[in-house]
Amino acid sequence: MKDIENIPELMADIGARAKAASQFLATATGEAKCTALMAAAEAVWMQRETIIAANQLDLDFGHNKGLSDAMMDRLMLDEPRIQGIVQSLQAVAQQDDPVGQVLEDWDQPSGLNIQRVRTPLGVIGVIYESRPNVTADAGALCLKSGNAVILRGGSESFHSSTAIHDCLVAGLTAAGLPKDSIQLVPTRDRAAVQQLLTMTSYVDVIVPRGGKGLVGLVQREARVPVFAHLEGIVHIYIDKAADAQKALDIVLNAKTRRTGICGAAECLLIHRDIADTLGKDILSALGAAGVEIRAESGLSGPQAMLTATDEDWGCEYLDMIIAARAVNGIDDAIAHIRQHHSQHTDCIITEDPAAVQQFFAELDSAILMHNASTQFADGGEFGMGAEIGIATGKMHARGPVGAAQLTSFKYLVRGNGTVRR
Repeated sequence: MKDIENIPELMADIGARAKAASQFLATATGEAKCTALMAAAEAVWMQRETIIAANQLDLDFGHNKGLSDAMMDRLMLDEPRIQGIVQSLQAVAQQDDPVGQVLEDWDQPSGLNIQRVRTPLGVIGVIYESRPNVTADAGALCLKSGNAVILRGGSESFHSSTAIHDCLVAGLTAAGLPKDSIQLVPTRDRAAVQQLLTMTSYVDVIVPRGGKGLVGLVQREARVPVFAHLEGIVHIYIDKAADAQKALDIVLNAKTRRTGICGAAECLLIHRDIADTLGKDILSALGAAGVEIRAESGLSGPQAMLTATDEDWGCEYLDMIIAARAVNGIDDAIAHIRQHHSQHTDCIITEDPAAVQQFFAELDSAILMHNASTQFADGGEFGMGAEIGIATGKMHARGPVGAAQLTSFKYLVRGNGTVRR
């Protein structure tokens, strides 16, 4: 990869071309966008060997960089994961086009007809770490919602992201859409990120997708509005009215299916009345599955359990580690979650409807779950085809950010010579 000397000039050029493309995309037909994404999906599958070879370069880079096993898992692409990318592109392609959707329609006594309709945001900058599939997901969702996008992937996924981006551009070309609709910043230089965060003349919103360090940097330094995707400090509360088999299945899946995703469970709260029975069984099962348990003193479980410290509450491990503590009941669980969570995803396991209602009413996470694995905290699993991230803020977009969440709205007001008196 050749170093680029003038980063400000590079980014200004990318921004200007994205702005021009966004104006074209605002009126692009749903059929054209669908054609582009279906062609991109076909190109990804046809180029899967090239993508896997590029990914191996990234895996070598990540290994030399000392990435953790969880981060290496996020980075790795194989044929099944590429099939997943293809399916996500196809799913987004086949969704209804959000642009122009009428959200509300009403008549006023003055004689005016007013409609509120979805409209693209314009140009979206997406900054992400490790996971090369985000290149496809973000590109697809921005295109579907009529937005141009500037993608800046992590340095460790540079080659994989470039190979996937080539397929997206092939799809745009096949549909007769501007190739500048989806651009990938062609350098690992961090100065490009600094430029992107301040490009108010070209960029309408920034979406950071990564760890706390990346999101904090973006929130501190961006002059462009930000959809924050903060860390997933995910809690599961096992109530005294939990079904034992459901609880065992859910906790094991939520922690061990994939530890490196933001929906992985990081803290287990166990009602004290069942701590020595069901709680012990679940902790023992986690230990047998290879999970390191950092537990509050007094909890029963495998002999290898470690004693939790204050730093374990509110920690995103992204690894085969979980914190655990006993709580006196749902009020205690909610208080702990409020103090330590990131408003991402939290879950209750119980057969008590009143406990579910209280949990849902008193917590304000972007996603709240009942009797389901937190690994479902994913836009694809929500029927969005893909997601650009899980937004944990409260303004505009919240939870999985799909195509519809990447739009704003405008009012269309129709009269017939109508004047105000």
